[in-house]
Amino acid sequence: MTQFTELGLAEPVLKAITAEGYTMPTPIQAQAIPVLLKGQDVVGIAQTGTGKTAAFVLPLLSLLATKPSRPAPRTARVLILAPTRELAAQIADSVRAYGSHMRPSVAVVVGGVKPGAQIKAMSRGVDFLIATPGRLLDHMDTKAISLADTTAVVLDEADQMMDLGFMPAIRKVMAAVPMKRQTLLFSATMPKPIRALADDFLRDPVEIAVTPESKPVERIEQAVYMIKGQAKPAFLSELLSADDMDRAIVFTRTKHGADKVVKNLANDGLYAEAIHGNKSQNQRIRALDAFKSGKAPILVATDIAARGIDVDGVSHVINFDMPNISESYVHRIGRTARAGKTGIAISLVGNDERAYLRDIEKLTGKSIPRLDPPAGTALDLSLPEEEGPHKQQRNGGRSRPGGGGGGGRGHARSGGGGGGKPRAHGQGGKPNSGGGNGGRKQGGKPGGQRSGNGGGATPAAARSRGSWSPASS
Repeated sequence: MTQFTELGLAEPVLKAITAEGYTMPTPIQAQAIPVLLKGQDVVGIAQTGTGKTAAFVLPLLSLLATKPSRPAPRTARVLILAPTRELAAQIADSVRAYGSHMRPSVAVVVGGVKPGAQIKAMSRGVDFLIATPGRLLDHMDTKAISLADTTAVVLDEADQMMDLGFMPAIRKVMAAVPMKRQTLLFSATMPKPIRALADDFLRDPVEIAVTPESKPVERIEQAVYMIKGQAKPAFLSELLSADDMDRAIVFTRTKHGADKVVKNLANDGLYAEAIHGNKSQNQRIRALDAFKSGKAPILVATDIAARGIDVDGVSHVINFDMPNISESYVHRIGRTARAGKTGIAISLVGNDERAYLRDIEKLTGKSIPRLDPPAGTALDLSLPEEEGPHKQQRNGGRSRPGGGGGGGRGHARSGGGGGGKPRAHGQGGKPNSGGGNGGRKQGGKPGGQRSGNGGGATPAAARSRGSWSPASS
């Protein structure tokens, strides 16, 4: 088995890896790091949870260690583009952790926050700039950031950036980077627009495609309840009251729906936080930190966060609303069963979501087991289906959607917004330091904190129905 010490990484980087307790690279790290250390361009195709972040952060740090220099004002030696705010923050955490013996300068440039602090950070110049495309273009337009000295560019989660409508912005950014550069593109899938992007901006790239030894979906126990839409809120509270529901993510289709779910859960004595595009960056950081620490054992999120939440110990994912894009289902349930662990995914399917379920099963090639919902709440499947809430569409948004939302991914990083150490997928990692059930069944909101819905009652303790898994229902 290959070890990190055999990959040619610089000594300060190896010291940081050793301090974190990691010795064995994941497959994409073992294949990508030697190539990147040679200065070659790379196209990496790998699913969430395979260790992509460390696959590019470690060699880029090593290359900087061999060529120490002070960046010029307003410039960045390395640019990493990410689709979402949380992913940008998590990548920055990884750079700092793995550069702990080098102390690289790092700036995070994302939407949703005031630009002043970002302009100040860039005024001195940085080694690593991690940015969402929209806000980066804003700063480039005002001359607060120059890419004239950038020697390496990483396009991370390229397919998600395409889905969010960032392709025109990415092309503008790439046009501003010197032709003499190293370019890395990482993506879970390789649709034609991403392939075209690689062809246009990468020079003779080495393509590295890695399939996880055990696909996360194969480690997830899945179940579906065909249930009336009006019965979903009460049943969701019942599911979340189970004793084994240590840390759960609930996915909704809309931002308003996420806030409504948080409010309904609070009324049933369950403390949850919401994260979606209408939340400010500080609100999203606080919500993720509360979720990571266990203060808020339930996180309610929209699809913009489906790839953006990398938190240890997520025991359950619940689809309160089914996604209208089939691939989103895989990304959603991938928030559990991480780092080789198992997990449970539960979907509540209303009459207007039956077509979505069929599309998901067609995509995954599996029929998801149906379980019986509470008496009187089951769908009458003999009735005609209602039209779904949204038509499927992949790239129908704006070209610069507000600077990015929630984000994140596999190996070598902590959860969004800060706190915690990076962890290595495929190596067992370190024990989860976050709390478990903190505050959920203690009458709503712990410690007098406000929940994500901005208020609501503090009701009596919620019901508990013992352990829940598809096998026990």
